[in-house]
Amino acid sequence: MAKLNLVILGSTRGSNMQAIIDAIQNQELNAHISLVISNKKDAYILERAKSNNIENIFISAKDKTREEYDKIVANEINKYQPDLILLIGYMRILSKDFVNSFKNKILNIHPSLLPKHPGLMDLAVHQAVINAKDEETGCTIHEVTEEVDSGKIILQLKCKVDKSDCAEELKEKVQELEKKAWIQVIKNWKKEN
Repeated sequence: MAKLNLVILGSTRGSNMQAIIDAIQNQELNAHISLVISNKKDAYILERAKSNNIENIFISAKDKTREEYDKIVANEINKYQPDLILLIGYMRILSKDFVNSFKNKILNIHPSLLPKHPGLMDLAVHQAVINAKDEETGCTIHEVTEEVDSGKIILQLKCKVDKSDCAEELKEKVQELEKKAWIQVIKNWKKEN
């Protein structure tokens, strides 16, 4: 079976990408990461890509509209013809044209059980879960559409919220689920999707 060709967009540390790299190296995943793109020059995700010999590019968003920036990113992605584009800690909202260019191929992970707590990032999401007195939380991998955090849900993994949990502790629990979720989705993805 042909390897699933992945491109990753990220702005942060890329710990979820490391889990994917490890699963590929352990032959748990039949996939290949062709390219990593970041909008942050010092994002650790670029370091992870370099140390694993993965093609990586920093593209500055300075003085560019969202559409201009996304056009440059799309041109780079098109060189690799990926089966899937994964947003891993990517702190940008994608333009309509970008989403339409790669329809049904862009996946994002959100650290809550969507449709609960959309549009929030990082600790703000986990704090919202605590404030809402939710008894469970988790992560959601979904298709990316023009509407933030509202595309078709592909997978949700859940964990219990303990009364003593603070936002940082919830984040740790959910990050462990995120790694498992990505691997499960990539493993089950059919090339014709």
